[in-house]
Amino acid sequence: MRILIHGINFAPELTGIGKYTGEFCFYLASQGHDIRVVTAPPYYPYWRVLENYNKRFYQKEKINGVEIIRCPLWIPRNLTFSTRLLHLSSFALTSLPIMLMQIFWNPDVVIGIAPALIGTPSDILIAYLTGRKSWLHIQDFELDAAINLNIFPQNGLVQLIIKGVESFIFKRFDRVSTISKKMQEKLIEKGVLMENCVYFPNWVDTKSIYPMPNSVQLLRKELGISDEQVVVLYSGNLGRKQGLKLLIDVVKLLKEDTIIHFIICGEGELREFIECEAIKLPNLTFLPLQPYDHLNGLLNLANIHVLPQLPEAADLVMPSKLAGMLASGRVVVATAKANTELAEVVNEFGCVVPPGNAEELGNAIRKLSGNSCLMEELGMKGRDYVVKHWDINKVLGEFQKDLIQLVNG
Repeated sequence: MRILIHGINFAPELTGIGKYTGEFCFYLASQGHDIRVVTAPPYYPYWRVLENYNKRFYQKEKINGVEIIRCPLWIPRNLTFSTRLLHLSSFALTSLPIMLMQIFWNPDVVIGIAPALIGTPSDILIAYLTGRKSWLHIQDFELDAAINLNIFPQNGLVQLIIKGVESFIFKRFDRVSTISKKMQEKLIEKGVLMENCVYFPNWVDTKSIYPMPNSVQLLRKELGISDEQVVVLYSGNLGRKQGLKLLIDVVKLLKEDTIIHFIICGEGELREFIECEAIKLPNLTFLPLQPYDHLNGLLNLANIHVLPQLPEAADLVMPSKLAGMLASGRVVVATAKANTELAEVVNEFGCVVPPGNAEELGNAIRKLSGNSCLMEELGMKGRDYVVKHWDINKVLGEFQKDLIQLVNG
């Protein structure tokens, strides 16, 4: 099949949507499909274009058999609603002529990746003009999240119009997939037919991320952490949706408990805030985003993975970092509302506390840190779940079957 993918994020970005879009494109290419990607230069989560790439000019490259066309875009220095909108609009505009040129390539299916929804009308247009199929994959409901987090202007009429446009776009795709069952339900609420909804969760390579007992002593020594200390790790995007200010409150609450040491690792808009707090708090270490070949060692450094999430983001996104946390065989403590999918999953082999409550999160961490047998038992249960449900070959194999079925009709 000739498969055209359109999305703002792509490899070699190490986290978030770019990582997953890259991996599924490389998988499809390895299965013999002809893959072409229209994307931007890699910039996330640093919010600056990586070395050897240019934000002002178009570029072509090939990675792992995938043909990539990179379109210029504007990257803001300060993230506000207006600058984010201009940022996303710049990519939608510069990628439009490249997408129109793909009519002559005549793809069998056009796959749009959201966010950003603003660029998806071109996906619908190309599929219509070529008489081919279209597929939208939603990593998070960006408009709902922006409204709930007060990023979007609080104007009822504007929000109503935008939601109407969103629903109109969703219903124009032949298939719409998303990463959790609760998000699937939201798609149906937004007007997508049940038979056109597909569950397509994020995955993890369980052969690359796996338990490494007693193999991180050197890293602990480098960081000045003793073998007796319990490491509580957050690794990922340092953004507003992650609830990291709550985690800092927990670090402060537990600063007298010398057995517990926190590590926050990543990049994002809150990096400067986290770094400043780490300087002031002796029980907190900040690490920059680590390369992928260091990821398994980093995840195994943890005794406890912590996954804070703001209540406003509930079931609008399923944190992709959860799969890697569980694959490492370490216990997870999450903040989540009851009956959300994150709470339902983590409750099986971890600990869930209400969002926004630093004292309860701190108590859960303290309780687990004193019970190494329970931590190990829950960690291995989580590992077993991931191998069964979220392994990369299982998830992408099922996606490929759904894609072939759509194209063949």
